[in-house]
Amino acid sequence: MLETNEYTQVLQGLYNKSLVLEDLSSFHPVLGFYHFDALARLDYSISVLAYNTSSPKVLLSHDTIRRRLDEAKTGLYAQYPQFMARLEATHPDVYEIFPLFIQNIYSKEHPASYRSFRIVLDPESKIPMPAHYFRIMIEEMFDPQYLNMIYKGSKTAKLFDEYTNMQ
Repeated sequence: MLETNEYTQVLQGLYNKSLVLEDLSSFHPVLGFYHFDALARLDYSISVLAYNTSSPKVLLSHDTIRRRLDEAKTGLYAQYPQFMARLEATHPDVYEIFPLFIQNIYSKEHPASYRSFRIVLDPESKIPMPAHYFRIMIEEMFDPQYLNMIYKGSKTAKLFDEYTNMQ
């Protein structure tokens, strides 16, 4: 049996969340894809701190993200990072509804990024991200205002569709 640490408790908090009240089939295809991509990276980032990096849980998460990276390079998915940069510049009111870590990942002004599939807010830091940061990220990922903006027909979806039609 693996020893429980603060990160396994955070991971349990993630797994206790539910989208049962959401209509996942009505999520905008690209916005929904990137929502689940962020959740997968959140899961992986916490898992590598909670478990041995060779555990099946971590290896499965790693493989899932690797496959998602390939898909993210195709079609409309590939336009999402540029869309986020434009959204930050032209519609900051909409951009600010995204979870803060997602804003930081796609902002040209912030050093945060996805590195080795993990969420890294400060590339210079050598210490693990505190567990309470992950708790905040989880809460933001399930915030109703954010979830509402990734549905087809939402303002964000319309802005994305307009952006991709101009490309």
